[in-house]
Amino acid sequence: MCGIVGAVAERNITAILIEGLKRLEYRGYDSAGLAIYTQAGTLERRRRIGKVSELEAAVAAEPIAGLLGIAHTRWATHGAPSEPNAHPHFSGQELAVVHNGIIENHEALREMLAGLGYVFSSETDTEVIVHLLHHTLKTLPDLADALKAAVKQLHGAYGLAVISQHQPDRLLAARSGSPLVIGLGLGENFLASDQLALRQVTDRFMYLEEGDIAEIRRDQVSIWDAQGKSVVRETVQYHEGAEAADKGEYRHFMLKEIHEQPTVVQRTLEGRLGQQQVLVQAFGPQAAELFAKVRNIQIVACGTSYHAGMVARYWLEGLAGIPCQVEVASEFRYRKVVVQPDTLFVSISQSGETADTLAALRNAKELGFLASLAICNVSISSLVRESDLTLLTQAGPEIGVASTKAFTTQLVALMLLTLSLGQVRQTLAPGLEAELVEELRRLPTRLGEALSMDTTVEKIAELFADKHHTLFLGRGAQFPVAMEGALKLKEISYIHAEAYPAGELKHGPLALVDNDMPVVTVAPNNELLEKLKSNLQEVRARGGQLVVFAEEKAGLSNGEGTYVVAMPHIIDELAPILYTIPLQLLSYYVAVLKGTDVDQPRNLAKSVTVE
Repeated sequence: MCGIVGAVAERNITAILIEGLKRLEYRGYDSAGLAIYTQAGTLERRRRIGKVSELEAAVAAEPIAGLLGIAHTRWATHGAPSEPNAHPHFSGQELAVVHNGIIENHEALREMLAGLGYVFSSETDTEVIVHLLHHTLKTLPDLADALKAAVKQLHGAYGLAVISQHQPDRLLAARSGSPLVIGLGLGENFLASDQLALRQVTDRFMYLEEGDIAEIRRDQVSIWDAQGKSVVRETVQYHEGAEAADKGEYRHFMLKEIHEQPTVVQRTLEGRLGQQQVLVQAFGPQAAELFAKVRNIQIVACGTSYHAGMVARYWLEGLAGIPCQVEVASEFRYRKVVVQPDTLFVSISQSGETADTLAALRNAKELGFLASLAICNVSISSLVRESDLTLLTQAGPEIGVASTKAFTTQLVALMLLTLSLGQVRQTLAPGLEAELVEELRRLPTRLGEALSMDTTVEKIAELFADKHHTLFLGRGAQFPVAMEGALKLKEISYIHAEAYPAGELKHGPLALVDNDMPVVTVAPNNELLEKLKSNLQEVRARGGQLVVFAEEKAGLSNGEGTYVVAMPHIIDELAPILYTIPLQLLSYYVAVLKGTDVDQPRNLAKSVTVE
């Protein structure tokens, strides 16, 4: 992911752009740059490798000022981190563009534009955009008209900001699969990929929708939708309660973060999905070449992240046909490991500073793995810096110690990894990737539907208020989800809870089942459902109380000692993500009933940076 900032004002906007970039550093960076329309009537730019502070120093050493400009922090996809590959990209000295996302057909466009005489100075897919727009301006001289025409030739994901030397009174923007927000001021207006970049200059925002093109002037904003019709987007007043460090309307951070999941899952998907496939370049410029060599996967993580890895094993082997091992980091680092040929080492961590996971990564570098990939929520973390490839989740700051939104975004990232590996290695079933990409687009809506069960789950939580033990059951990819549900309950309510594969119930845990030990089960409507129903009968026959989260068509109903909560329909491959939601809500409401410290449970810390 990258960051965009733009401004058109009646004052010098250089400091505003740099401050905006600093606020976007959480999105990851390997270079930064800005372009300004100066008082001399020319476009000038500064670009530097590394942190925004490097760019800030360059501007201090060689000042640049103006009333119109764009800026960018880059996380490399096409082309290694270097100054020529840094944004903004120019066409001549007349046109500047910054871009988030990936252009799938950049090679064909590059060949076409080279044939027209354009000379490329970078390895990026972005440079084709600025030259294509420059070429389009020859026949459509108005910048807005030219942008509308040019984006029709782009396949993939993009958030764009454009300025022209010849039309210095306006800033143009386009959104397709990568978020953009307009900040509204008095005699000045702004653009960014995240509203946090503009909080220092405004509290009023207008969010561009998919396919929108916007023309931003000092005193007005014009927007056209994907069909070219002029539209008005709602203006939203940003309140301090929406800050990540403020609970807002919620009683606890944990509940707030549970309810943020549709938004953060959408954010994690943005810029990473093409029309019918995952954009493999989202993992890095060498990802496709490296993924083609992968024959095995080794996942290492701790706690909640370990459960995400366990779900991924079902996906990687079942969908992509790649053998996968998953191990707790604290065990992996202290045993003698036999590395299979061409094994990709995948580490998962919310903070990227988990001591055991970091040590496992460092150990892996000595063991002959093919390469390392980090799935992480913090772009500047040690895990990210020390891994060969990275896919950043976009969960945002997670304050509650019990991980919620970090877990679901990790699952989304792991599904993107599964589909990318299967795509490159051509091991996916025909049509499967297109189907799952479409279902991933619908996933935030499905999560919202699951969250609407909040009141129902709160009522069921009363069953657990006086209990000391709980058993969680699941089959297939739902077994790690049951493990995660048990972990959440024990973390914040201090009720002893453990999870088992439902088929293992009769091999021991059934001895524990009685009226004082509730059994929680996740039961999507899949090929294992009938076997799961038999396991549930085993519980009822021993007087156990059942709480079952099941799809309506699963054929399960309420009865004596059985409480069934109807879940929205979802494709089976994505069911682990959806069925996580009610288990999070259950653990939350049980903890509230028991009066524990929900956000800061005893003996635990958010980022475990010690062994």
